[in-house]
Amino acid sequence: MKQSVRVRGFTLIELLVVVAIIGLITAIAVVNFLNAIQRAKQRRTMADIRTVASALESYQMDYNSYPPASASFTLPPNLSLPSTTLGVTQAYLAPTYLRSLPLVDGWNSWLNYGTSTGFADYAVRSCGRGGQPEGSPGYGLTTDFNNDIIFVNGAFVQYPDGAQKN
Repeated sequence: MKQSVRVRGFTLIELLVVVAIIGLITAIAVVNFLNAIQRAKQRRTMADIRTVASALESYQMDYNSYPPASASFTLPPNLSLPSTTLGVTQAYLAPTYLRSLPLVDGWNSWLNYGTSTGFADYAVRSCGRGGQPEGSPGYGLTTDFNNDIIFVNGAFVQYPDGAQKN
């Protein structure tokens, strides 16, 4: 009598389908992961700007003006934003108001700082992922990681919200 031995295993087609499904899931996960990294950099930048603003407000309470900057600006609607790095305020804010002043944003670009002519108003700006300032920012919510993040007198006037474009 002949005994039939049946070998069980996967066919080549079954293996290819499984590999294709794993590749598709991996591609989706990588895109979402990269997007999450950029969102985290935005959130870190916004937190750092709030920290700097808190120190600026404390300084203003003590001296009745904000620390001087070599660049000045005018408030909206004619907002011309600062291009001086935040480092100009380091001698005024650290270590009295902040132990360590965050000078760069989440993308390792310099944070910018400016004051109005009479040092009564201030602005802090991050140039976003691109590291280059926008010529004419569209104030309000942004949907692109390259957009500037702008903080003026205690409030964000341009900031990220919702899904962002790469």
